[in-house]
Order: sequence, then structure tokens, then C-alpha cells
Amino acid sequence: MSDAPEPPREKEEDSNLCDREEEPSEDSSEEDEASGETEMDFLRSLFSRTLGLGSGEKVLDELTLDGVARYILSGKCKNIICMVGAGISTSAGIPDFRSPGTGLYANLQKYSLPYPEAIFQIDYFKKHPEPFFALAKELYPGQFKPTICHYFIRMLKDKGLLRRCYSQNIDTLERVAGLEEDDLVEAHGTFYTSHCVSFLCRKEYNLDWMKARIFSDEVPKCEKCSSLVKPDIVFFGENLPAKFFTSTTTDFPRCDLLIIMGTSLQVQPFASLVNKVSKNTPRLLINMEKTGQSDALMGMLGFGGGMDFDSEKAYRDVAYISTCDEGCMALAEFLGWKAELEDLVKREHALIDSKDKQDKAKLANQTVKAEEKTATETGNSDKLE
Repeated sequence: MSDAPEPPREKEEDSNLCDREEEPSEDSSEEDEASGETEMDFLRSLFSRTLGLGSGEKVLDELTLDGVARYILSGKCKNIICMVGAGISTSAGIPDFRSPGTGLYANLQKYSLPYPEAIFQIDYFKKHPEPFFALAKELYPGQFKPTICHYFIRMLKDKGLLRRCYSQNIDTLERVAGLEEDDLVEAHGTFYTSHCVSFLCRKEYNLDWMKARIFSDEVPKCEKCSSLVKPDIVFFGENLPAKFFTSTTTDFPRCDLLIIMGTSLQVQPFASLVNKVSKNTPRLLINMEKTGQSDALMGMLGFGGGMDFDSEKAYRDVAYISTCDEGCMALAEFLGWKAELEDLVKREHALIDSKDKQDKAKLANQTVKAEEKTATETGNSDKLE
């Protein structure tokens, strides 16, 4: 027996474990609880690996607007993505969609729609385009000035910090503020261009062409095939622009700060973009209320899936509850950019006012010349008679 090989240590430990399990234990409930926690940890780990969820590294030294500003100034933040909705344009006089009483959907009774959303549904539009173009005349781009928020995004671009601005808006104010085609992903389309709705034609028209028809109370018709012409905004029932899908795959993995402003984060797939950034990427929400928070069930399981502002596990999400303009000005002050932002807004608004004045004078001059020509032609006609 003394020559028998020594059994492996692991087998001895297994035997001891079996012996202990056979003995009654006062701590059996604690062991069951520990076993349950282990199984839950396994499930969390499995879901985290499969869905790309889980906790990340804390980058901000403080979950405040000031903390976000310090991060921007640290030099570590070079690829900021902005996600914006109708709330960034309300101070320009453009209503948002869903605010009770003041929102666009609450004030469409005069168009005799079967339901408010019908005005933006492609099938209804093709049969009844008049309500949409009547509304377009009221809200047409060029009648409003960009807001402080728009110019704050422009400043991010000028300072080389803006990766891209993803906008749900169709008012083109981002372009007016100085963002160019490559700076923008207009997720819900734009008034900037229009196309014939016929698949066999698809002739393109520019902003001025469409504006002339809308303000003449005409339903725009294609000069080539006489089909309806629609601004390139995304109606319910249409696909989002291809650029939305191609850009998100390259932009969001590189994003090192996500700034979300003026959106309810209720419309998909736009709302899901908040989850496409890295687990370590800070996310700042500037809005009148907290939106985009984690789903309750997923939150209970510890999987996240949305924004987390208030729990003990919060480590990267910051909510600044205010108007978008106030939030941007407050952030600019922390950054030391407040005076620069105020000067930019003042200068750009003055340029818009000057151009508007020139355009009105030009239009008035054209009207006078047209009237003089008509009077001259009428006078010559009278003489001939």
C-alpha cells in the first residue's frame, strides 16, 4: 500500500466537497443564494458578450456639465457626435411635434386630417398632397434663424471636435448655421432637395424651385412627367436615407462624446443610436426632461440598454435639464467659449438679416419693374387702339 501512487490533490478536494455536502449545514440558504447569484452573473456575462452590453470605464471625473467640459478641454475628446431633434429649433419659432397644446400634431385640425400623423404618411400624401404643402408654407426653411444650439454645434465643427451631427429635423437650420453636407446626417431627410415621386423619372429640384411653387400655392408637379414632386424628407412608410446606415457604422465606434439635444428619443431607429457608442463613451443629454433611459426589465437584470442618470451604477451619463439654448450656453461658459458663442450668434444673425433685407429689396424692385412693364404694354396697346 505504501507503494501506491498518491491520488491527485484535485480528487481529494472533490471528495472533501462531497463529504461536506452530506453533512447538514445551517448556512444552506446562504449557499443557495450564492449559487443563484452565480447563475445570474453567468447570464449577465452571457448577455453582455452576446449583446455588447455591460459596465465600462468611468471617463468623466464628475457626472455634471462641468465634468463634461473638463473632459472636452482635456484633449482626449476629439470625435464628438451630436444627436438632435425638434427641441433645438423651438426657440427659432418652429414647433416640435409632440408637446401638448403647442406641438405640431396638436394644431393640425384645420387640415381635416383623419389623424394628425397622416400629413406625413406617404400613401396619404400621394392622394392628398394639399395639407402637407399648406403646412410647408407655414414652416418653410428660410423663414427662421438658427438658434444658439445650432451655432454651438457649428463651434464644435470650427474647433475640429465635431465628428458628425445626426439630426431628426427637416428645417435645414443646421446648414444655415454653417454645417456642410459632410458634417450632417439628416436622418429624416431635408427640404434642401426635392424629387419627382415617379420611379421612372426621379427628376431632382432645388430649394428655390420648390419654394416658388409652395408660396404660389401650387401643388408642385414635375416639369418632365407631370407627377407629384416631394421634398426629400422621410415620410412614414419610407426608408431612411442610405447615408444614415453607412455613416453610423463608421462614426459611432469612433465617438468619444455623445451629445443628445432636444429629442424625445421615441422614434426608431434614430433613438437606438445612443447604444451604438462604446461602453466607455460619455453621453450628455440636454433636454427639458430625461429621455432614453434604460428599459426597466433590462435594468433589473443589470444589462443596461439605455441611458442611466440616477442609479448607483451610473458612470457616464449626464442629464442637464433646461432648454437646449440654455444648456449650450452653460456648457460654453464652462468651456470658456461663452463670449465667442455670443459673438458668433450676433454676427451670423446680422448677416441673415442683411441678406433678407437685400432679398426683399430685390423682390420689391422686380415687382416694380414688372408693374412698369405691364403699364407700358397697356399704354402702347391703348395708343394702337
